[in-house]
Amino acid sequence: MERRIFLKNAAAISAFTILKPGIAFSSARNSAIQVGIIGCGSRGTEVISAMSRSTNTNIIAMADLFEDKLSEGKVRLDKLNNAKGFAEIKSPNIYQGSRAYLELLANKDVQAVLISSPCYTHPAFLDAAVAAGKHVYCEKPVAVDVEGCKKIEKSGDKANGKLSVVIGFQIRHASAYAEMVKRIQRGDIGEIINVQLYYFSSGIPVKPISNMSGDEARIRNHFHFHALSGGILLDQGIHMIDVCNWAIQKRPLLAIGNGGKKGAGNFGDTWNHYQVLYQYPENLNVSIHSTQLGPSFGDVCARFIGTKGMAEAHYGRGVFIEGENKWDSGILREAKELTAEQRAAGVFTSSLHDANDNKVRSFINSIESGRHLNETRAGAESTLSAILGREAAMNGKQMSWIELLASNQTIDPKLNLSQFDKR
Repeated sequence: MERRIFLKNAAAISAFTILKPGIAFSSARNSAIQVGIIGCGSRGTEVISAMSRSTNTNIIAMADLFEDKLSEGKVRLDKLNNAKGFAEIKSPNIYQGSRAYLELLANKDVQAVLISSPCYTHPAFLDAAVAAGKHVYCEKPVAVDVEGCKKIEKSGDKANGKLSVVIGFQIRHASAYAEMVKRIQRGDIGEIINVQLYYFSSGIPVKPISNMSGDEARIRNHFHFHALSGGILLDQGIHMIDVCNWAIQKRPLLAIGNGGKKGAGNFGDTWNHYQVLYQYPENLNVSIHSTQLGPSFGDVCARFIGTKGMAEAHYGRGVFIEGENKWDSGILREAKELTAEQRAAGVFTSSLHDANDNKVRSFINSIESGRHLNETRAGAESTLSAILGREAAMNGKQMSWIELLASNQTIDPKLNLSQFDKR
């Protein structure tokens, strides 16, 4: 009798508390953060895909310099929206050309924006987004030059406490890396004596450039040009430089290095290999070796050597500490196919398996909660650290942090972007 009464009451309660699917979708639509994307290339669509999967966001607008990028991106973004019961992106909210980013930012329905255009655009685009009152997720690096980094910091000052502005250093949100850094900072490896960083990547093929202007060829292949991408230290090596700055909570005092573009071909002007030695406070020496050449991807690593042990983090070969306070993240140290049992147990081969999802959750949660994030200074500092190494190597002489900031270096991409506007 008591059981029948319980079930009857439970059914009555359920009638009021369980929402029909249509009502649930409507509720999600009403509460979703309305997001726009500027720059619809592969990295941008990857990040916004993670944002759509992992957070209550609705992609309502998109902007790009090129029509084909918009067409390709719309197919993928519409699928993401459809999977959540949201509408496809409306034609009036698709913006193309040199002023596309400004048109998107003028859209009052857009609450947050992902800036994933080539990094020479980041300072101007981020500043415009803050001025428009939009929350910003901006890909790294923040700029290609010193002046751009300073502009990012000023934009961050304007947004502070009012908007969330985050920079795409997603490794800081990888669980394995975050735990390793916590252990380093609490002293598990003792005093840090030396840091070794490296990023060995395969080369980036040149995309077809026939039947297009020189400007278009450069933009579509922006990673091959210093003025557009900043070069490989800013594109890839910067990830390990950022991990170093994060872990030791310092930035470099000076740098000296070398490198070149041997074997890179005649297209573009970026170097394809660097070796840089940084000096950090307290006579801490940090080295980075960065390459982007050949057909095969190598390894990525940050290794911290201390008086009590060594902490080591790879993209795909484990994250662990050896020494007095041994620890292992559980990421496999050997690249191999996982067994069914390992997958069921939550074993991973990549230390970055949750980085993108955690990063975008952090960004959207900060908007929803009103506890705004501001990563502009840390992002600018890591970018300047990479620029310091690049400039020391390319100029063939030691350069200090003070000298770099005093240079107010500005790199002009020398592009005529109005040619891409519809006539």
